[in-house]
Amino acid sequence: MSAQGRTLLTLKRGSSDAASSNLNERLHKVLANAGLGSRRMLEQRIQQGEVQLNGEPASIGASVRSGDRIVLDSKQYVVSTDTRSDAEVLIYNKPEGVLTTREDPEGRPTVFEQLPRLKGARWVAVGRLDINTTGLLLLTTDGELANALMHPSSGVEREYLCRVHGEVPDETLEKLKAGVALDDGPAHFDDIAVISRGGSHSWFRVVIREGRNREVRRLWDSQGFLVSRLKRIRYGNVELPRGLRRGDCDTLDDKAVQELRTHVGLGAPQPTLTLSPVLHQRRASRHVKEYHPEGKTTPRAWTGNYQGEARELTAFDRIRDDTPTRGRRGGPPR
Repeated sequence: MSAQGRTLLTLKRGSSDAASSNLNERLHKVLANAGLGSRRMLEQRIQQGEVQLNGEPASIGASVRSGDRIVLDSKQYVVSTDTRSDAEVLIYNKPEGVLTTREDPEGRPTVFEQLPRLKGARWVAVGRLDINTTGLLLLTTDGELANALMHPSSGVEREYLCRVHGEVPDETLEKLKAGVALDDGPAHFDDIAVISRGGSHSWFRVVIREGRNREVRRLWDSQGFLVSRLKRIRYGNVELPRGLRRGDCDTLDDKAVQELRTHVGLGAPQPTLTLSPVLHQRRASRHVKEYHPEGKTTPRAWTGNYQGEARELTAFDRIRDDTPTRGRRGGPPR
């Protein structure tokens, strides 16, 4: 009878595990990868003593590794390794009245309440749209990709449809393309295309390459024009699908995700550090209020749009049902 083979047990890590355990990154970068804010803003919060690392106030330039504990805004996190082998990117058609934030003290609806739930990951918004701006919002589980898409050095184009009150002369358009002074520095439109002009209002397609707060609205405001409608229809090489209804979302396939990474100069994803929330933390209950735009009536069955909806947006959307709905990965209404 031959001797039975024995299985040797060892506590030695494999090469890939050892590499992951030795991975360390700057604290503010890890916080940004987890979608807790921009790197610059997070550095300021660290400097102000608002972030704790392993029970002590964190300092600027601190590095973290897997297993470290972090506290921010009274919430506890554990640093973990993300291989990003299954990173996802969502296209979300943001409706009016929804905030691009995780929580709102006033209980207003937020984008993150509408998204598919994840296990072991979290959605990171690629920039923000203000409460009155609608249209394309990208969200991803890959913090590096999100930061690359938002960073000014990437020069990623953002295209918007906007309705401006009044008749805009050609001289104003040339001035906005050449550049004007805003409170936070000079800014300009990279491109302006006229859709329609009238005595009461005009429609334009505009392109910018920065993501400063309310930049499109402030550019028009600098010339004395009020933007009454604003909708983002493109971010980089990703366009808002015409058939995607407001409040719904769709998932980019693997090929489109890779094309998006290539578009911002990123190669194959490498392991990085992110944050995993500590489970069973107590949280205050939130009373979410449903948002109803004022002055809008029930959509008519034959149009599927609110009365008074601008035909320029209607022509672009071609939506059957324009009422805000909970986001899901496509498919017919339930």
